[in-house]
Formats: sequence, structure tokens, C-alpha cells
Amino acid sequence: MANEKNQETRDNQETYDCDALVVGSGCAGLSAAVTAGHHGLKVLVVEKEPRFGGTTARSGGWLWIPGTSLAKAWGIEESPDQARTYLRHEAGNSFDSARVDAFLTEGPKAVDFFTTRTAVRFDMPLTFPDYHAEAPGGAQGGRSMVTRPFDAHELGDALKNLGSPLPELTVFGMMLGSGKEIVHFMRATRSITSAAYVAKRLSKHAVDVMRNGRGMTLTNGNALAGRLAKSAFDLEIPLWLNSPVRELIVENGVVRGAIVVREGRIVRVNARRGVVLACGGFPHDVARRQKMFPHAPTGMEHYSPGPTGNTGDGLRLAESAGGRVEDSLPNAAAWVPVSVTTRKDGSKGVMPHFIDRAKPGVIAVMRDGKRFANEGNSYHDFVQEMIKAAQPGEEIAAYLICDHDTLRKYGLGCVPPRPMPLGHHLKTGYLKRGATLSELAAQAGIDARALEATVAEFNKLAAEGRDPAFGKGSRAYNRYQGDALHGPNPCIAPIQHGPFYAIKMVIGDLGTYAGIRTDANARALDADGQPIEGLYAAGNDMASIMGGNYPGAGITLGPALTFGYIAGKHIAGAAA
Repeated sequence: MANEKNQETRDNQETYDCDALVVGSGCAGLSAAVTAGHHGLKVLVVEKEPRFGGTTARSGGWLWIPGTSLAKAWGIEESPDQARTYLRHEAGNSFDSARVDAFLTEGPKAVDFFTTRTAVRFDMPLTFPDYHAEAPGGAQGGRSMVTRPFDAHELGDALKNLGSPLPELTVFGMMLGSGKEIVHFMRATRSITSAAYVAKRLSKHAVDVMRNGRGMTLTNGNALAGRLAKSAFDLEIPLWLNSPVRELIVENGVVRGAIVVREGRIVRVNARRGVVLACGGFPHDVARRQKMFPHAPTGMEHYSPGPTGNTGDGLRLAESAGGRVEDSLPNAAAWVPVSVTTRKDGSKGVMPHFIDRAKPGVIAVMRDGKRFANEGNSYHDFVQEMIKAAQPGEEIAAYLICDHDTLRKYGLGCVPPRPMPLGHHLKTGYLKRGATLSELAAQAGIDARALEATVAEFNKLAAEGRDPAFGKGSRAYNRYQGDALHGPNPCIAPIQHGPFYAIKMVIGDLGTYAGIRTDANARALDADGQPIEGLYAAGNDMASIMGGNYPGAGITLGPALTFGYIAGKHIAGAAA
């Protein structure tokens, strides 16, 4: 009976023929699709969610790729050996020489291809240091670039299907560009230039909302997803939404396509040259988190701002075809401290803490009231210190601490700076407040005496800009994220005038590292390390080339764009 039913299913299913099938519509998937399409292939992109863009659409939109023409335009010349030295240092025993070489060779080519042949554009600040710029091969700038803002009108009707940015990273629903734009908003009450900039930006947003129901200037990752989608649409590449892949079609060890459920209908997609898996990794796969995240023994002690649809589909599909998932990395994901907020509609939001930790007048303590790390270090490094400092059997949580002046000057987490109100965040308990440090400690569940002692010790030398305990402000990346207008140390100021505030942070991620093992051509590998014919992986579905570390801003999207490009080229060059 079962065989008869399967035969009936096969007889009734639709078929779709193409050269390349791309599963997932984030940066990696769309990069692969656009590259293959540019080379003349018939490409199909399928996305299981009702909107396209994946993690990319809600990301910061930064890409880390050394040696690009954008860097050279600034006069920054570096040999591949310098970046290779840095990545070898960062990856340690997990260094993958072949894939790193492919990334360093093809990355600049990918940037040139996308910026000259498609709608994709990038901007590069002169100085955005690597997260460990002082390490061998590290650099003070020239490697991290951000997607240029994009006019949403160019997407036409497809705009309604673009994934939304994180609400927690918007102002009145308006996306803020990384870097200079954020600085203008933070200085709006202290700088005439910044105030004018903010007023102009808000006015344009208000007009867009009145005319279109939403802001029309896409920034950061939303701009990258929009630009890549526009490039795909220009090539007439179809994008099927609400279309999850049920299984891969494997014949004699070769991946020939996939069974796709398109709006409830079963479609057999025959992909003549290959399938690219770019499903966004597994940040919301509770079972795999339990297995691979030591801080989440039940799989539930983790909070990801990534799309809830990123449940490890690509990894399971690869495993079904003989692929293997990398399980030897020291960190299975790119960690970030997050706070869980309650939005005005009652839903929960996850706020990543990128830059607030580095601001002067902000420190972080554990429940024992003691500092444990340089607060200005990268989010990935900071979380690892959180884990080390946690008491056995205790929830792994840290608390950002500041005084009233600091909170109103810079904001903290979801809490905006003046003149925006604080009431909602106080009411929901997201923001804890106390007239004294002792009262704040009682509100937050922190050891009061230890917190008072910690702040007193920190304040002794804070006015001089010194932090002998942890060296906050001693690294290039610290200073970049601090306040350049504050001295003598852009990351240090006393905590002295109440009321005092605290926000609880727990562990989240910006994408998973433990993906499918691949070769330098982005081909999935079997248990013997041999390529599985017709199967590719890119983005967070591909095992990270960073060795479980986080070297700089954009180390997820940089390889995603590059290996999507590599996969697209390799498929296009495959024998017919």
C-alpha cells in the first residue's frame, strides 16, 4: 500500500526544471543565484518563509573581506599573507587553509563583480579596526564594509515581501545606517550638525510613511537583501516564497534536485547542475542547540534575534545526502549578549548589545556584583567571559550598570537617549532603576555590597580614564565603539550620580558556525571528505572559516557573499 501511495504522489506531483536550485534567500543564497544567473543558467530560489532576506535582512549589513578595490581606493594596500596570518591566528587549530585561501582570493573578485554587474553597492569607512587589531596580521581598517542605503522604490511590488529589520534596532520604525548615522542620532542633543541631520532624516521618514505606509530608505542588512533581490529580479530569477524543501533528490550518490512544497502543492524540482543550501544555519533548532551549545543544556537557555525559521533545515538536508556537520569548533556560533524586551504590543524582542557596552560610564557585572571582562571588547569575546564568570548551576546572565547622566546621554540596550521617554521600559521591568546602588541591586537581584565595592573601585581612576582591572579603552576596537568626544579615555567615565540603572543580558547569537563541511568550491563533503556531486552549501549553512572565533565586523556576511559567488561560478562551470 505504501508503494502504491508513493507512486500516486509521484504521478500527481508537478515538475519544474532548472539548472540550479538555491534553497534560502539571504545573502549567501541570493549571491549564488545572481552569480549563476549572470553566467546564463536557469536558476530557481526557494524560501520557506513568507518573506525573503533571511538573517541578512535584519543584520547590520557589514561584510569583512580583505584586499578589496574599496580598500585600495583609500590607499590601503595589503598582501593576502597579512590577512591569512590574522585568520590563522584567530582560527588556531581549526584553520582551514584551502577555504581561507579561496576566500582571500575570490572575496575581492566577488565585490568587484557585484558592484559592477549588479545593484549591490558598498561603502567602506577609512578606519574600522578588526576586533583583535593588535594581533598578528590585524588591521586598523580596510577590511569591513557596509552596504550602501537603498531606495526601496526600486523593488516595486516585491518590497512587501522583504523581511523586516529588528524593531529593536529602529527609531520610529526607521532603519538607522551603521556608523556615522548612529553617531548623529546619539549626538542630536549635543551637536547642531547632528540635530540638523536627524531632523532631516526623520522628516523624510515621516513623509515616506504617509505616502507608502513605511520608510523607503533601506539600510544595513535590509539594504543588502534588497539590493541582491533587485539583482536577481533583474535577471528574471524566480523566487518562490512559502516553499520549504521536504527532501533532496539523490540518484546514485548525485544530488539531482529537491522535493519542494509550494503553497501546499508538491513540486519536483529537477536541478540539472546542482543545489545550493543557504538556509541560515540552526539558531532556532532546539535539539541541535542542546547538543552543541554548552550554555544551553536543555536547548532553551539561548535567545537568538535571527529569524525563527532558521531551524537547521539545510544541515538536515545535507546529512540526508551523506554530508557532515562540523562539530569540532570551540564555539558553535557567533555569540552576542542580548536582552529580552517586551514590545508595546506585548510581544517579546531580542536586543543585541553591540556598542553600548563600550560607552563611558557603563560597566557589566554578574549576579555577584563583580566585573568580569573588558566591556568594550567584541560581543563574541564578551559572552565567552560571561560563561567563564558564571557560577555552576546558575543562569548565565550579566547586568549592564550606569548612572542617570550616562543613560540619557547614550541610551542603553533598547532604551533610547534623551529626549525619548523611559516609562515603557521601566514599567515592563526591562530597565531596572534604584535611587542608590544598593536599591538598584535589590531590584535586579545583584549582591548589593559587592556592587557598591565594584563601582567604588572602578570610580577611583575613572576620571583619569584608567581601568587597571580590565583595560577598557585600551584596544582599537574599544575606542572605535566608545565616544570620541569624551576624554581622556573614550570608554571610561565615573558612575556617580543617581538614580542608577541596570539591564539584564543573556546569551544569544548572530549566526551559527557549526555548519556543513565543504571544500574550497563550497561543495558539501561526505564522511570521507569527498565532494557530494551536485550539493553546495554557503552562508551559515556552511561551516565557518573563522574557526569558531570572531575576527571583525562582517565575518558572517563577507564569507556568505564570497562563497555564494564561488558556488554560483562553480555550478555555472560544471559540465552540462
